[in-house]
Amino acid sequence: MKYSLHDNAIVAPEARIGEGVEIGPYSVIGPHVEIGAGTRIGSYVQIDGWTKIGENNNICNSVSLGLPPQNLDYDGGKTHLFIGNNNVVREFVTIHRGTGNTGGETRLGNNNLLMVYSHVAHDCHLGNNIVLSDSANLAGHVYVDDYAYLSRLVGIHQFVKIGRLAMVESHSKLIKDLPPFIKARGHPAQVEGVNMVGLRRYGLPGALKEEIKKAYKLLYESGLNISQAIEEMDQNLQTSNEIEYFINFLKSSTRGICRR
Repeated sequence: MKYSLHDNAIVAPEARIGEGVEIGPYSVIGPHVEIGAGTRIGSYVQIDGWTKIGENNNICNSVSLGLPPQNLDYDGGKTHLFIGNNNVVREFVTIHRGTGNTGGETRLGNNNLLMVYSHVAHDCHLGNNIVLSDSANLAGHVYVDDYAYLSRLVGIHQFVKIGRLAMVESHSKLIKDLPPFIKARGHPAQVEGVNMVGLRRYGLPGALKEEIKKAYKLLYESGLNISQAIEEMDQNLQTSNEIEYFINFLKSSTRGICRR
C-alpha cells in the first residue's frame, strides 16, 4: 500500500490518496477527497466534500475539512475546498467548502499555520504564510493576503479583505477592510499604526519601510480623504511593488477601510 492507514480509519474507495500519506485512527475520508503526497492526517479527522489537499500538510487531531457551508442559501450542490502545500492545521480547526451561488470555492494557500479552534467559513480565500491564532474566526467570503497575522479570539466580518503583512490583534472585531502593512485592534477594530514587527520579520529594507510609513501618514494623519491620499502617494512616494500594492488595495476596497 502506498499510504499508511490505521485499522480504525475509514477511507472511501473512490478517494485519491497520495504516496506516503498517513491517516490516523477513527478518521473518515469521503469519496470525493484528494490528498497529496506526504500529508499526515491525525485521529478523529473528517474530510468530506469535493476537497483537494496538497502535499506535506500536517492535519492534526479532530479537524473538520470540506463539510457543507453554514449558509442558509446553500442548495447542496457541488462546491469545493482547495488546500495547498506545507500547511499546519491544528486541533479542532474547521474549514468549510464554498457555496453554490458565488463560484463555490474556499481556498487555503501554502505554508499557513491555523491554530486550535480557528474557523474558515465558506468562500474564503487565504494566501500563503498566514497565521490564524487560537479561535480566530473568519465569516464567509473573507480574503486574507500573504503573511497576515490574526491573533487569538479575532472575529472577521463577512466580505472583509485583509492586506499582505497586516495584523489584527487579540480579541478584535474587524468589520472593514484592513490595508496591507498595518495593524489594528479593538471592538470594532481601529488602526493602531504600521505593523513594524511584521515588516521586520519579512525583511523589508529600511528605505522601503520608511516609504510605507509615509503612505500610512498620508492615509491616516494628513486629514486627506482616501482619493486625495492616493493622489499624494502616486506623486510623492518612491515607486515600488509594495506602494503600488498599497494603493491598489485602497482603490479596490468595497467595504471601506478600517480607520483610526
